[in-house]
Amino acid sequence: MAGVAASQPAHAGAKRSAWKVDSYALFWGLPLALWQAMFFVAPLVFLIVMTFWSVKDFRLEPAFDTGNWVGMFSKGYVIDTYFRTLGYGALAAAVCSILAFPASFALAFKASPAVQRIGLFLLITPFFTSYLVRVYSWQTVLSDNGLLNAAFGYVGLGPFDMLNTLFGTLVGYLTLTLPLVVLLQFFSMSNVDRNLIEAAHNLDCGRIRTVFQVIIPSAKIGLILAATFAFILCFGDLVSPSSLGGSKPPTLSILIVDTVKQGNHWPRAAVVAVVMVLTLIVIAFTALYFAYSTKSTKKVRA
Repeated sequence: MAGVAASQPAHAGAKRSAWKVDSYALFWGLPLALWQAMFFVAPLVFLIVMTFWSVKDFRLEPAFDTGNWVGMFSKGYVIDTYFRTLGYGALAAAVCSILAFPASFALAFKASPAVQRIGLFLLITPFFTSYLVRVYSWQTVLSDNGLLNAAFGYVGLGPFDMLNTLFGTLVGYLTLTLPLVVLLQFFSMSNVDRNLIEAAHNLDCGRIRTVFQVIIPSAKIGLILAATFAFILCFGDLVSPSSLGGSKPPTLSILIVDTVKQGNHWPRAAVVAVVMVLTLIVIAFTALYFAYSTKSTKKVRA
């Protein structure tokens, strides 16, 4: 009986301690939850509700009309635009991740602390200026009479059509995402355990094999999240496909603008926006699953 009595206060103390921890987490997590509810959940709910409204005499009228969904996705060009935008985002994320990897690898494993600080500062510097200004500056570089074609002309090449093409759109996407992807990859690879690399070298594992079997699996979370951020930013971007891609063929963001301009049809534009948000949510959670999954983790073998 004495042992049971002695254990009861300890059990009660454990409950009180757990309650204190939960209250502390709730206190600090409540502002974030309120922020998400006010600026993400509430606008998303309103956007979904708007997809069922109707437009009469260029005015929005609350209703429950599924014709907006049927009208948008019964058109073949909307489906084509959806998969085109997916393809553009995936291509930009892949190209950006590949181009960023050597730079982030060099900063993480080859550069001295002083060089790392300078490199991080240079990566942050582009965000001091407007993304719109940076994209417009590319027009003078990529145009038929721009700097690149002028340089190609000196060696007897060109002119090449780079503006108002997919290449121009990708250049704009990289302008937006490349510094961010390099930063995320760098932070991820900086946390790789150096003892694993030394162990791989002791087991006669070459440099390239060490990169693919030790560094990349160890930095998997950061690499996947960096590519996901790049995809999210490119998937919803309007500036690059309109300013450098010529808006033809259009992406979903351009389709939203065109739909609003045609008869002030906000509900149909809301349909496209909701589909974009739902697509990004699915992709984000899929990326998180693969990033934190331990099933695909590779081990170094001799």
